[in-house]
Amino acid sequence: MTLRNLAFEGPNAEQIEYWNAQAGPRWVSAQEILDAQLSEIGLRGMERAEVAGGHQVLDVGCGCGQTSLQLAERVGPEGSVTGIDISSVMLARARDRAAGWGSVRFENADAQTEELPAGHFDRIFSRFGVMFFGDPKAAFRNLHAACKPGGRLAFLCWQALGRNDWMRVPLAAAAAHLTLPAPPSPDAPGPFAFADPEHVCGILASAGFHDVAWGPLEQPLSVGGGADVDTVAEFLLGLGPLGRIIGDGDDATRARVMGAIRESLAPYTTASGVRMDSAAWVFTANP
Repeated sequence: MTLRNLAFEGPNAEQIEYWNAQAGPRWVSAQEILDAQLSEIGLRGMERAEVAGGHQVLDVGCGCGQTSLQLAERVGPEGSVTGIDISSVMLARARDRAAGWGSVRFENADAQTEELPAGHFDRIFSRFGVMFFGDPKAAFRNLHAACKPGGRLAFLCWQALGRNDWMRVPLAAAAAHLTLPAPPSPDAPGPFAFADPEHVCGILASAGFHDVAWGPLEQPLSVGGGADVDTVAEFLLGLGPLGRIIGDGDDATRARVMGAIRESLAPYTTASGVRMDSAAWVFTANP
């Protein structure tokens, strides 16, 4: 793989543009909050990958690099971690964080089109990065080819919106002040594209994976990583579905939505921050 910046073109062009021009800068600015929010659930999913010392690991959708560094701690100096992401903005932060880590490198690459080294990786892992493929069947065929015989694929993906209060509640509160777009197709790229496990199993099987297994990972999530309710409301307004909807809306609308979100979070506010239910799937498969 060669170091470069992806052009806004190809079968995943819409997602490449979104994660560079819109979402990427927001995720970088909220990196510490996101790390605190997702670290625990990511580590629990990572356990299913059974990463060991000396493994060569591919981290798909590595974002700002937290999971790549956590994986590097597991593989040790004899192993290596390659983090790939379509967002050059987020990768710049990841590279800064990985300075001095000789076992970690990052590439601006699209997993569904990149020519990955064949049969190279002992483990392929992703924390909430695989749901955004424009062509998931092509992406997983590519990942299958890159996995060593005897290797393992493991990833986390969100269950349906209705099972994730941390996204559902603020979105419903905002709906009183915004015109929400029609729900996307269930298999359109997005956070809930892999909510149906049977659909995911079909994709993995068509890509050549076998022994596909999945299970729920359901736990209270520290939304905003333990920050105060105002910070959490601002965080939720800027990321994910709400960030796309409100965009650069006028100040008055933004203030109303912000107030509604803050109010909706009140019942979930504890001494340790905002705690809300989350529900993910953890998938594993063999090549």
